[in-house]
Amino acid sequence: MYKGFFGLKDNPFNVSPDPRYLLMTKEVEEALSTLVYGIQTRKGIITLTGEVGTGKTTLINRLLDWLRGRRARTAFLFNSRMSSMQLFDFVLAEFEIVCHSQSKSQQLMKLNQWLLERYQAGETAILIVDEAQNLTLSVLEEIRMLTNLETSTEKLLQIVLSGQPELEEKLKLPELRQLRQRIMIRAKTKPLSKEQTNDYVLERLRIAGATNTGQAIFSAKALEAVHMFSLGIPRVINLLCEHSLINGYAQQKRPIEPEGIEEVAREFQLDEVEPVAPPGGLQPGADVYTSEAFIQNLGHALLRFRLSPPVSTPGRGRK
Repeated sequence: MYKGFFGLKDNPFNVSPDPRYLLMTKEVEEALSTLVYGIQTRKGIITLTGEVGTGKTTLINRLLDWLRGRRARTAFLFNSRMSSMQLFDFVLAEFEIVCHSQSKSQQLMKLNQWLLERYQAGETAILIVDEAQNLTLSVLEEIRMLTNLETSTEKLLQIVLSGQPELEEKLKLPELRQLRQRIMIRAKTKPLSKEQTNDYVLERLRIAGATNTGQAIFSAKALEAVHMFSLGIPRVINLLCEHSLINGYAQQKRPIEPEGIEEVAREFQLDEVEPVAPPGGLQPGADVYTSEAFIQNLGHALLRFRLSPPVSTPGRGRK
């Protein structure tokens, strides 16, 4: 809708985790290199953790692109709400392993045979589980047992568990101490700095076809506002920029100014503050609030502070 008005060939701020738009910051390069190293050296279990919206799935998609160009077989499980039996069904299906039996022992034998064949052929098998913080304790224990599929020197199956910080908290449970001890590599994603937010927006605009490095689309002050309201969370940056472009097109305004970013913030009720998840995770029966709410709450507070008029206190002078 707005592409012609802003001189773009693509929508630069889609919420889909397109690896083409991954900004290779120092932190992203470090996380990707850590994942690649863990897989290449057959470390077994690797974790990738980070706050909601910091680009974990986009990073995983970039990793998958890299793996497809090499001698690797991958299974990507995006639905982490599964039972133990469903886990084996999904793994076999993703690896295209035919097993007519529903017996767990038969499925494990088939998987082990297939992994040995891949190992002898010089191929690497990788299981990636997204949203791993939602895995039940029983499924996590089954994943630990999969690391027992090994030769005398190396693990046959490399496993990447990607999830929110709640995954790290869950792994601290006494019931999962054996799994925790088998995690050899840990990678993390982080929010963007102010400079990185600026680069992130301009790079996505460039990839989408902007010819003037984006300066004619977002003013410098608007980019500062984007960082202030998003706190460097890529998903929130995309939301702010996408809707400010829509509004800018509707109002025939170019470039986007800070007022346009604030308008989007108000449109999404960013002046409302909600409870956040308590430290140490949720207790049974407690209201569910995600880390995403926490990220947005900080942006809400900043916006409310900026938009609210100063309050004078009777009887007190300036200090």
